[in-house]
Amino acid sequence: MNKVLERNVHTKLKPGQKPELLAPGGSLEKLKFAIHYGADAVYIGGQKYGLRSNADNFTFDEMREAVEFANRYGAKVFVAANIYAHNEDIAGIEDYLRRLEDVGIAAIIVADPAIIETCKRAAPKLEIHLSTQQSTVNWQAVQFWKEEGVHRVVLGRETTMDEIAEIKRNVDIEIETFIHGAMCSSYSGRCVLSNHFTDRDSNRGGCCQSCRWKYDLFEESDDEIGRLVPEDMLSTGAGKAYKEGMTGTPLFPGEDPFMMSAKDLCMIEHIPEMIKSGVESFKIEGRMKSIHYVATVVNAYRQAIDAYYDDPEGYELKREWLDEIYKAANRPLNTGFFLDVPGHEDHIFGPEPKRIDYDFAGLVAAYDETTGIATVQQRNHFKPGQDVEFFGPGGTFFKQRVGELTDAEGVALDAARHPLQLVKFKVERPVKPMDMMRKAVGKRK
Repeated sequence: MNKVLERNVHTKLKPGQKPELLAPGGSLEKLKFAIHYGADAVYIGGQKYGLRSNADNFTFDEMREAVEFANRYGAKVFVAANIYAHNEDIAGIEDYLRRLEDVGIAAIIVADPAIIETCKRAAPKLEIHLSTQQSTVNWQAVQFWKEEGVHRVVLGRETTMDEIAEIKRNVDIEIETFIHGAMCSSYSGRCVLSNHFTDRDSNRGGCCQSCRWKYDLFEESDDEIGRLVPEDMLSTGAGKAYKEGMTGTPLFPGEDPFMMSAKDLCMIEHIPEMIKSGVESFKIEGRMKSIHYVATVVNAYRQAIDAYYDDPEGYELKREWLDEIYKAANRPLNTGFFLDVPGHEDHIFGPEPKRIDYDFAGLVAAYDETTGIATVQQRNHFKPGQDVEFFGPGGTFFKQRVGELTDAEGVALDAARHPLQLVKFKVERPVKPMDMMRKAVGKRK
């Protein structure tokens, strides 16, 4: 039996019981990989009321399929409905919540009190999880939301370990906290740069991640204040016209444009402390990320959590877990607010450090035990003679060089060139469907 199927998923952390590992499901495919690689629960977005309007958000039919898949693994599906609703957003919310309840969604993640009250009335079987958008960082606020009927509070990313401990001492409620992923340069979700620059509302699902852009500082004239201009904006038609109309020049010509981008959160080096804090759910950010990212990160945290529970006294952080995390990392990593207030060294102001980058190259579709031949679905170009890595749930991992390559009919190929093409080649160890293959592509620029 698949190891993932044997795990016991819980709703309330008890002595000796593992915290929930909660992963992003930006699409049905990503959801399935998240669960297969070790997630106890997955959060997704529907067609309305979520904060990731550019994700492959789920229809109700897809939600039903997602719930059926999750049930086979003993996992749960949550739906993010965490916009701050304007008047025009409210129409239809009762029907939407009832349909979520009908398809078997376990909980909604919500920030707006109007949606909370509507859910209690219209869909009482849905658990209500308070979104990090509420920036809840103290025990009295947590107590308030408990009295309002909230089942779980997702703490603000700005909460420290000491504050979590105080919250757990004072309030008996499920606590969820982010342990991995992108950090907002503002209080989570309370930035309006996106609204100002692009007319896309951060709190209604349209954030354009303005803090990730590169900026130049221009001086307009001797008696005017310098103007901060996004380099990305200057490449647009309107931006070019704006630049041509400037009377000033860049204050730092020849230097790299800068950004105000936060490093990504990573707590895999502090799993024992996180578990001892009593937090019931460990959340991974990234509904917009690839299936390679989701599978890799979930797999690493799954192994770390399980290893701690197998032997708390003898637990040691394994180097391979960190290595795996860095193979999926988009940015430098830190511990956010958990251990200390982030300083200037926790932001990315200039060019990011270069590191070896990896591409998701193939997905195992089948394996012939007699011949040792794997059928692999191509996800990125690869060819004979290229070094690749295979990995799967539970820490399965090996490296090899691609040998003779054929298509599904046995015709020899000089490369796997076509997206989703099925190819075959001999592998040095047994593999399973849904195992992944990646390749190194050199240092990231």
